[in-house]
Amino acid sequence: MAIKEMPVWKWVLLFIAALFLSLLLYGFSSLTTLIPNAWGRWVCTLAVAAGMLGLYTLFVHWFEGHWAQDLPLKKCLPHTAAGLGVGLGYFVIVVALMMAVGVYKITGAGCDWKDVVSSFFVFLLVAIGEEVIFRGVFFRWIDEKWGFAVALLLSALIFGLVHITNDNASWWSSLAIAIEAGLLLGAIYKYSGTLWAPIGVHWAWNFSQGNIFGFAVSGTDAGATLLHSEVSGSEWLTGGAFGAEASVIAVVVGAAVSAWLVWKVCKRA
Repeated sequence: MAIKEMPVWKWVLLFIAALFLSLLLYGFSSLTTLIPNAWGRWVCTLAVAAGMLGLYTLFVHWFEGHWAQDLPLKKCLPHTAAGLGVGLGYFVIVVALMMAVGVYKITGAGCDWKDVVSSFFVFLLVAIGEEVIFRGVFFRWIDEKWGFAVALLLSALIFGLVHITNDNASWWSSLAIAIEAGLLLGAIYKYSGTLWAPIGVHWAWNFSQGNIFGFAVSGTDAGATLLHSEVSGSEWLTGGAFGAEASVIAVVVGAAVSAWLVWKVCKRA
C-alpha cells in the first residue's frame, strides 16, 4: 500500500517501527568501537555503513513493498561528492564570516592524521544513520502523505528537537539546527531525489566544523582538529560551547541556502 493511501493508525505504527530501526542502526554502528586497530576500524566502518544502508533498503521493502528508490547506485559518487562540497563550503563561508567579524582566529595547524581520519569515518556513520531516519523515513513519508511544505517543516523541527539532549544544548541551539540543518537537508533530499546528497552534506558538515575548524559538533568535542583556533566574543556569533551550529551566522547562511533550494524545488514542481 502506498504511504499516501495508508490509514493514519497504520502510518503511526510504521513510524514506531522506524524508531526501532534507528535503535538498530545505532547499535550496528557501535560495532566499530570493538576493533582496536585504526586500519581495521576504518575497514569495519565501511562495511557497517554498507550494512546500515542495506537495513534501510530491507526496511522499505518489508513495510512498503518496494525497494528503496532514493539510493540509486549510479548516483552514489556524484551526489555524495556534491553533498560533501556543499557541507564543506557551508562551513568555509561560516568561518570566513566569523573571521571577518573578529570572533574566530586561526593560530596554528597540525595533529595526528590517524585521529582525523578516524573521525572522518565516524561521521560517515552518523550521517548515514541520521539521514536514513530523518530524511529517508520521516521526511519522505510525511512528504508522500501531506506534501513537501509539511514534510520540510515537521522533519526540521523533529531533527532540531532531538538535539536538545546533547551536551551544552539549549532551546536556541535546537531551533538553530532545525533552521540551518533540518531545512537544508530536507530541501537537498527533495531536490536531489537521493539520500546520497544529504548524507554527503551531513558528513562534511560534522567533519569540517569539528575536525577541520575545531568547533564542538552539536555540543560534543570532536577530537583531533587540523586547524588550531581561538574563538572569542558573543555566543550569539560563535555558538558558544555548543559549537558553530548555534551561531546566528550559521543560521543565516543555512537559511539562505535552504531558501534557494526550496525555490529550486518549487520551480521544478
